[in-house]
Amino acid sequence: MTTDSPPLPPTLASGKTWLVIDKPAGLAVHPGPRTPDSLEDLLPGLAEHGVTPQPVHRLDRDTSGCLLLGRRGSAIRSLSRAFSEGRVSKRYLAIVAGEPAGRSGQVAQALAKRSNKDAGWRMVPDDAGLSATTDWRVIDRRDGLCLVEFRPHTGRTHQIRVHATLIGPDVSIVGDPVYGTAAADGLMLHAAALAFPEPQSGERIEVVAPMPLRFRQRGFG
Repeated sequence: MTTDSPPLPPTLASGKTWLVIDKPAGLAVHPGPRTPDSLEDLLPGLAEHGVTPQPVHRLDRDTSGCLLLGRRGSAIRSLSRAFSEGRVSKRYLAIVAGEPAGRSGQVAQALAKRSNKDAGWRMVPDDAGLSATTDWRVIDRRDGLCLVEFRPHTGRTHQIRVHATLIGPDVSIVGDPVYGTAAADGLMLHAAALAFPEPQSGERIEVVAPMPLRFRQRGFG
């Protein structure tokens, strides 16, 4: 970890056994060969009573927004089960380039991982892959760009980034270096809201993350 550690991500909501943070873009959830510094380095700063919370799911490094963490093993297991059983709903916002085919729709396209020595790995549409379904809706248009809401029904790797390319010809999320074109201000994908059953009571909890600065600087507030 470098000496200039990033600040702790803001806590959006919390309970006895869980919390939701607003993960910043550019911070990997877990360390890897290209991301030695990660959220894991910061988690001790979110500890309570000596217990360090752990992520229940993941977001891509360059995706910002709602990330759910568990404070106890029982809560992590309960929340992980809720994810696997489809009882967690997620809402993402993305700025896309290109013209979506209509105002709303659904992409039901299975995805598979492909890799090669030169380009690395990526997810591709493949009917023999893992099933993936995403609802989408255009919210706003300006300056040749669209603000689109995505609601995934499954949680495949890079699902929204790939499905975004299927909502219209030559469409991609702005700033996506893998499935579109890189941008200086980064990937325009934000986990805007998360709803899940509270591990102890079963009460439905919904958490919303504020619109990030990079979206507002593009004119979408």
